[in-house]
Amino acid sequence: MASFNVLMLPGDGIGPEVMAEVGKVVDFLDKQGVARFETETDLVGGACYDAHKVSITDAAMARAQAADAVLFGAVGGPKWDAVPYDARPEAGLLRLRKDLGLFANLRPAICYPALADASSLKREVVEGLDIVIVRELTGGVYFGEPKEIVTLENGEKRGVDTQVYTTHEIERIGRVAFELARKRRNKVTSSEKRNVMKSGVLWNQVTSALHKAEFGDVELEHQLADALAMQLVRWPKQFDVIVTDNLFGDILSDIAAMLTGSLGMLPSASLGAEDPATGKRKALYEPVHGSAPDIAGKGLANPIAMIGSFAMSLRYSFGLLEAADLVETAIANVLAQGLRTKDIAAAGQNAVGTGEMGAAIVKEMQALAR
Repeated sequence: MASFNVLMLPGDGIGPEVMAEVGKVVDFLDKQGVARFETETDLVGGACYDAHKVSITDAAMARAQAADAVLFGAVGGPKWDAVPYDARPEAGLLRLRKDLGLFANLRPAICYPALADASSLKREVVEGLDIVIVRELTGGVYFGEPKEIVTLENGEKRGVDTQVYTTHEIERIGRVAFELARKRRNKVTSSEKRNVMKSGVLWNQVTSALHKAEFGDVELEHQLADALAMQLVRWPKQFDVIVTDNLFGDILSDIAAMLTGSLGMLPSASLGAEDPATGKRKALYEPVHGSAPDIAGKGLANPIAMIGSFAMSLRYSFGLLEAADLVETAIANVLAQGLRTKDIAAAGQNAVGTGEMGAAIVKEMQALAR
């Protein structure tokens, strides 16, 4: 039986609650003999700051480096608004991405037919939606230097963030997008702001050259990021794989998330480069939603995005494709049966809690596995 080491970083707010539901899925797969999952748990974000005055410890980073995959819950909340900038909860996630070299963020946006009416858009616009946004994750304005706030001679302050990309960074994220499209509907939309940003000009040039040299069989189109945001709301099913930079990917993926009705529905994967010797990648899996401190501890959180993130780890890190299909099918079936957490329940509809939803998904997995 294959054995995998998984580091769980529940984080803050609803993170521990939704991570606990992943534990139920892991236990089921263990008992089924699918694989042996050795799990460790550590602190990240505000919880880590409270204990150690940093957002992630060196010891936790060492565990992340050694793990076959990292599962990440959520971080942040008003409690930590006043902590030093370098120790803010989000800094732990940024360090994980940077130190593990997780340059490719895959964010699927899928609208299950049972939830089409939960979207703020018309059913015909979103029903059957299945797109993936591939976001560059370790470059761009979030990491570019200089990044500073300085005081000018006249006493005014000036904030500076720098958007920086190299040919290599653009090529490697583009290659992920083109290879993914070949396994889907064979279309890539590349997005930037070449009309006003030099980094956008370079992004467009490098992506076009890569397409011509290696991926001529894949359809490629270019759209300015603001126009693409509009098109996502107008007719999102025109897209298949969207590849874009760190900043625009952050924004566009949240727009895509809400097309499905709730941030609580959508998983994500952050992948590093493939090791030439082993074929493995460093990887971190997390729900798109935040820590939702307003509902933390109340058993109201939707665990589907966190469970779906684990399903992505089964697919991309462990190569357990049948197990990934089992989890994802169980989620779809439970939704088709009418179960809803509060965030996706219609007005007047009874909603189940976090634990009830997790238990229902495992029960459906049991039924499917017979």
